[in-house]
Amino acid sequence: MSHQGQTGQNSAVIAVLGTGIIGAPVARNLHRKGFAVRVWNRSAQKAHALSEEGIAVAADPAEAVQGADIVITVLKDGPAVESAISSIRPDNGHAIWIQLSTVGIKPTARLKELAAAKGWTYFDAPVQGTRQPAEAGKLVILASGPTEGRERVQPIFDAIGSRSVWVSELAGDATRLKLALNSLVLALTHGTAESLSLAKALGVDPALVVDVVKGGPLDSPFFQAKASAILNENFEPSFSIDNAIKDSKLVDAAAKEAGLKLDLVTAGESRFKRAAARGAGKLDIAASYLA
Repeated sequence: MSHQGQTGQNSAVIAVLGTGIIGAPVARNLHRKGFAVRVWNRSAQKAHALSEEGIAVAADPAEAVQGADIVITVLKDGPAVESAISSIRPDNGHAIWIQLSTVGIKPTARLKELAAAKGWTYFDAPVQGTRQPAEAGKLVILASGPTEGRERVQPIFDAIGSRSVWVSELAGDATRLKLALNSLVLALTHGTAESLSLAKALGVDPALVVDVVKGGPLDSPFFQAKASAILNENFEPSFSIDNAIKDSKLVDAAAKEAGLKLDLVTAGESRFKRAAARGAGKLDIAASYLA
């Protein structure tokens, strides 16, 4: 691995595992802020553009993490994170692990145990936001973990986000908050898609729905973004249907464990699956409209 990369005013060496829709912008923003960044991605092609920008690309997770002060995981799900971290021998000293992926409650508990076995300090820090906020460095970081070490991770959060919400000292509580927020995101997505599809089916221009909502109590940047995607049939993914199915399952599992029945989440998962069956799995969640 080439150890090129900007070190600047920030001396911490950071390994970013996962360079997808969120991971690549995270690595770029850390690099721009002067951190020494190394990345790894299961599909090496996705990391290629980062190497052209002066960010070191590793062949495997162990190479990326070797000698790193801080490890950041931005992978698809719990099994992917666990597989990557488990492949690393526990010879990295007392590293800090920042887990940005949305993985659910039980996987978070397993990852916390894995961190303890390696002697790493674990911060549960899923993010609120998709492609555009990630690229702009305006993610909202939901963080939970020990007070010791927070002064080391806060500059990282500041480099990739506009706001950090410290939920508690118990790693896992941030994931619980993220799941509650995701239930709202999913409901807003399906509500927008179904409203516009109903208007069209009834012979009304769907753009009129957006026109009426604009500037009123139902309006929001999220509604405008998803409605625009639907009206323009531009489903470039900020967050994909496949990932939404994964998150729907995580929310539903958490609700059932808490003794709740979330009807909207269950129905929404079914709707996402219908869209995926029509070939929309890699498209943005606004493609719920296609179901």
